[in-house]
This record gives sequence, C-alpha cells and structure tokens, in this order.
Amino acid sequence: MVKENCGVVGIFSQDGSNVIPMIIDSLRALQHRGQEAWGIAVPNKDPMKKLGLVSAAASEFKKITLEYSSPSAIGHVRYSTIGKSNLENAQPLKVKDLCIAHNGTISNVEELSNLVGGCTFTPQNSSDTLVAAQRLVSLISEKGKFSTALSILKNEMIGSYCFTFLSDDNSVYAARDPRGFRPMVFGQKEENNSYIVASESSALSAVGAKLIRDVNPGELIKFSKNGMETEMFSDDNQRTHCSFEFTYFAHPTSKMEGKNVYLARKRIGQYLAKKFPIKDADLIIPVPDSARPAALGYAQEIGIPFDEGLIKDRYSKKGPLRSFIEPHQSDRIEINRWIFPINEIIEGKHVVVIDDSLVRGTSSRAIIKALKKAGAKKISMLITYPPIRFPCYAGIDFPSQEELATFVNGKDISLEEIIEKVRSDIGADFLGYNDSENLANAIGIPHDSMCFTCTTGNYDSLGIKPSFKTRIELKGE
Repeated sequence: MVKENCGVVGIFSQDGSNVIPMIIDSLRALQHRGQEAWGIAVPNKDPMKKLGLVSAAASEFKKITLEYSSPSAIGHVRYSTIGKSNLENAQPLKVKDLCIAHNGTISNVEELSNLVGGCTFTPQNSSDTLVAAQRLVSLISEKGKFSTALSILKNEMIGSYCFTFLSDDNSVYAARDPRGFRPMVFGQKEENNSYIVASESSALSAVGAKLIRDVNPGELIKFSKNGMETEMFSDDNQRTHCSFEFTYFAHPTSKMEGKNVYLARKRIGQYLAKKFPIKDADLIIPVPDSARPAALGYAQEIGIPFDEGLIKDRYSKKGPLRSFIEPHQSDRIEINRWIFPINEIIEGKHVVVIDDSLVRGTSSRAIIKALKKAGAKKISMLITYPPIRFPCYAGIDFPSQEELATFVNGKDISLEEIIEKVRSDIGADFLGYNDSENLANAIGIPHDSMCFTCTTGNYDSLGIKPSFKTRIELKGE
C-alpha cells in the first residue's frame, strides 16, 4: 500500500490572484519532506504531476503558471514509505470533483477499501490516499457536509494524516488527524489577501505569509470567497506528535506545536551533553545537516570546541539531497559518498560526532570509516534520537524491522547488548543514544503527548497490532 510522509500545501486568494507561483515556491520550501515527485491541482482540471525535484522543472514554471492559473490550488511533494516511486503514485489525486493531497499513513487501508467496493489491492500499486478520498467522496454524497463526512471517516480510518482538499467550486480544505501525528500550520499573506495551509511554516515564510497558528488536531479548515471557516470533526484530546519531526524531518526554521525546530534541536544537544558528558573529547562535529544545531548545543553545554569536520558536497548530482528519504539503498549510499571529512580538522583528535538518528546504519558506517581514514584518534558517536527498533506505520520510512541497525532477528538480548552490536557494526569507539524522556524534556512537549512507537513497539496510539513484513513485501523492491 502506498503510504507516505510528504509535504502538502493549499492556497486560496480572496482577491482572485493566480496562486500557482506561491504553490511552486511553497513546495520548494517543503522539498526536504519529499524528493521523489511533486504535483499541483487546480479546480476543474486533472492534477499535474512530475517525478523528481521541483527545481528540476524550473524551465517550465512560466508555462505551468499560465496553464494552471487559478486563485485556489493544492500541492504535494512525495516521499514514499511504502509503494514504488513512479508517477502513478504521485499526488495530488482526483476523485470526482475532489482533489486530495495527503501526508501520513492510513494503517487499516485494506479494511477501509472494503467500504469503497472491496477492490483488490497489492502493496506496491495501491494508494491509501485514493481509498480515503473515495470513501470521503462517498460520505459527502450521503451526508452532504464535509465535516460530518470526516467525523464518520475518522472513526473508520486508523493512522496519521494531514489532508489538503480542493473542490471544483474553488474551495480549499485542510484537515489534521485527531492525534496530531503529523504537523500542519496555516497563515495569511496580506499582499494578495491569500490564506495558506501547509505541512510546515517554512512554506509560509517562502511566500511572505504570516504564520497564524498550528492547525489543531481534529480540525477542519475551509478557505473560500467567504474567508476562513473552521470546525472540529473530533473532540479527542490525546496527542501523539511525531518525535522524529523534531530531530530530523522538519525544516530548522519551522515552528510547530509552538516550538521553533532549530532551538529545540539545540536544546536536545544540551540535554544530550548532560546525559553523555564526554570530557576528554577534542572536538564536537555534526553530521550535516539536521544534526548541526544539536552538535552546537552539545559543544556549548560541555565547553568543547565545535567545528565543521564533515562537509556535504552540494555540487554533485545527489549531494544536496537527504539520504534518509531516498527510497533505494543504492541512492542512500551514493549521497553519503559525497560527505567528506576535513583531514586537518580531524587528524589526531578524539572526535564526538553528533547525528540526529541512526536508522539503518548506512550513513554512520560510511562517516566513521571516512573519519578514521582522515586520522581521527578516537570516534565517539552520540545520537539525538533513541534506538529505533520497530517499524513506523505513521509515515516515516522504516517500514520493515529487518532493515534496522538494531535488528537482532528475535534474539532475547538486552538494550545494552543491542547498542553494543550497533557500535561494533558501524565501527565507533563509543556509541550513545538519547532516551525518550530526555528528548521530550528538551523539546518541551510532555512525553505522553509524543509518539515513540518506533522505539517502544507499542502501537496503541495507532490502534493497531501490526504483523511485521519485509521491505520487498511492502515496497516491491
């Protein structure tokens, strides 16, 4: 089943301005959330979808802006967690007169599909977004009201979701799941009297819009010629915000749940220094790029120099990309190959390397090997995120347990033994992971309001008991 953690945006201009340039700029500002494909939808037309980065189509921007000119539109950048990376699986999708873009994962999509005709699906070519859209359109037809349809659908649908919708009457809608797994914000641009809703506030900043607030979990927002309308389709007060957004996924300039991401990451580094005060280190370096604020916070807290010991080559074909969200292992390896150590900074030093997470071990292994070759005397690696031991079914791409660096194939061993296994595998002299309580305290959100399912294996917040599958079964790779 095609499921994804992506970036979505929706814009409505009350003065009738063409919002397509804003949609394109917003999607470029959300590119860190998806590198595989992108698309836009306007009323009364089929969506336009393209593979690759938004910037790769720069020569076509003028043509797209004219051809799809509209005062209302939605857009999407894709990062697949399950399903093949092809144009057919790109978004937005259109069902009857409703276009839809989705960020998240619908966990019970096979069950939900039975309510829309019980079609036969395979994990590689089906879309949870399509099933949800079909069911929603059916409910709207029956009930006549968007919020009523959503209030029914949220009881039928299990998982994480932020949706943007576009109807053929030019209205833009946005909805966030009742638990708030994935982020969503909205704002306003006074210059052309436009409302904008997006996965992150970085998209608002890119078009000169002012952030108003987060979309509340369980809230439905509508933008139209009547202005902004909002109502709740769920009164669930339990929150389960994704902790991985704060350490890795979100843009550092973004603000979510009232927290600036950059400052949160810096505090995470400070709290990590209290947990692992490595006093005999000579140098603190980040793995570029998302670990940089944490490394700086760690260095300032412990009083050891911070430096850029690793440089990511921005000029190679894949240098600017994020390795973790690439769908294929060969591409992840290729991206990490273009991270270079500065020998004169590293040689003869005990280096503390700060990284945001350790999922498969691909980048950690390559980086430690490069640092050793550069002459590092000792390498300690600290991870801002707790040990990832279980698949994510809420929209992050580690859907199979066997691909994780912590995988022990059912052996009954302690967490300390698992960490030692990972340390040996990546080649570090010391490996330290953050813990979930320390992470939550650093971010400033209560521990019980955050999702740590991938570290605990407790899927109660999603309401599922998954049967773990291989990556081949899930993605067809």
